[in-house]
Amino acid sequence: MKRIHFIAIGGSAMHNLAIALHKKGYVVTGSDDVIFEPSSSRLGSYGLLPASMGWNEGNISADLDAVILGMHAFDDNPELVKARAMGLKIYSYPEYIYEQSKDKLRVVIGGSHGKTTITSMILHVLNFYHRDFDYLVGAQLEGFDTMVKITEEAPLIIIEGDEYLASAIDRRPKFHLYKANIAVISGIAWDHINVFPTFENYIHQFDVFIKTIEPNGKLIYCETDSVLAELVAKSDAKIEKIPYNVPEHEIKDGVTYLLPEEISLNVFGDHNLMNLSAAKLVCGQLGITAADFQLAIATFKGASKRLELLLSEKNTNVYKDFAHSPSKLKATIDAVKSQFVARKLVACIELHTFSSLNKNFLLQYEHTMDIADEAIVYINEKTFQHKKIPPFSELEVQSAFKNAKLRFFNDALNFEKYLLSLSFNNTNLLLMSSGNFGGLDLVKLAQELNK
Repeated sequence: MKRIHFIAIGGSAMHNLAIALHKKGYVVTGSDDVIFEPSSSRLGSYGLLPASMGWNEGNISADLDAVILGMHAFDDNPELVKARAMGLKIYSYPEYIYEQSKDKLRVVIGGSHGKTTITSMILHVLNFYHRDFDYLVGAQLEGFDTMVKITEEAPLIIIEGDEYLASAIDRRPKFHLYKANIAVISGIAWDHINVFPTFENYIHQFDVFIKTIEPNGKLIYCETDSVLAELVAKSDAKIEKIPYNVPEHEIKDGVTYLLPEEISLNVFGDHNLMNLSAAKLVCGQLGITAADFQLAIATFKGASKRLELLLSEKNTNVYKDFAHSPSKLKATIDAVKSQFVARKLVACIELHTFSSLNKNFLLQYEHTMDIADEAIVYINEKTFQHKKIPPFSELEVQSAFKNAKLRFFNDALNFEKYLLSLSFNNTNLLLMSSGNFGGLDLVKLAQELNK
């Protein structure tokens, strides 16, 4: 019986991996200095929540088969220092995922945007047909208990391949570690400037990812992304390169249909249709026919927090979306506006990531909100204080977005009060953030707007 200890067990991927290994029969322990919900409750339900918060060298002992190190732990962490001194095997979680799946067929979905949705679509289709598979995905999905599943029996694993760093002592992007047999790149749009200070450096990570694909493997990529298409064309990797694009479709009465069969979808927007094309090609490589894929994908309701419908009343829809980077922001606004051309659109973005609060990177957002009838940017003033960054003025934000009509708020109550003052007759509201708009109850807000 293997014994595994997690340093920083409370992370989104880390706690899910801990639960997956517990289900596999391993003895799992963990530590962290703070654990938030839902990680705390989910660990507690499996008896894996640490008895107390903080780091304790006593957690590290010679009988451990492995220590898994999360990104939240620093390289001077006392548990890590002791584990290294004892010569214990230390993994980042992507390293350990590979260790657990090196004898399986590995499908890795990479890209600056769309990774979670493509992965979710593939998982949904495989699950629809009761296929046996393992997985790692970056969001909690309907019909799946955990975000990670690792078993002995499954012949393949579907992995969402993040380009962020593996751990404090392993500075490689996570998706470099999985050695895909089948890889997807959805697109390349500069992000994580605290790690990749130039766009050229960021692009290079995807070039390395292509080189990590197993010989005679397959790369499925979005050919409409000019940067990506050029990168793939120049690559001399011994792999098969398979391009994809937006599939033929039409929009009728706010519903998108795949043509020529007129398969109605629950998702919409060109970015989601391209995600669908990527998922269809992957599923084809896994033996699922185009007809079977379309039957299954028609029941796909979307990934969590990706154009999630909070309210639909008469001629008003309220959506919540994870979008925060410039490319995601523009794609999401374009999707809602093109799906409901007769309705006005109020689009709100919360900026709170390191990249989006960098004054130089903020310029990447120019014109991303132009087609919204009302554009609103919210930044929690406490975020500036926490990150020790000089706050932005409304004029600075308007200038960066190249949108003089844009409204800026740094107080959640004033932001909420303004939204409640608007008429939402024949108008959609789009709330985009990887945060929580200063703790606002967005479902309650949506209901109040309808009143």
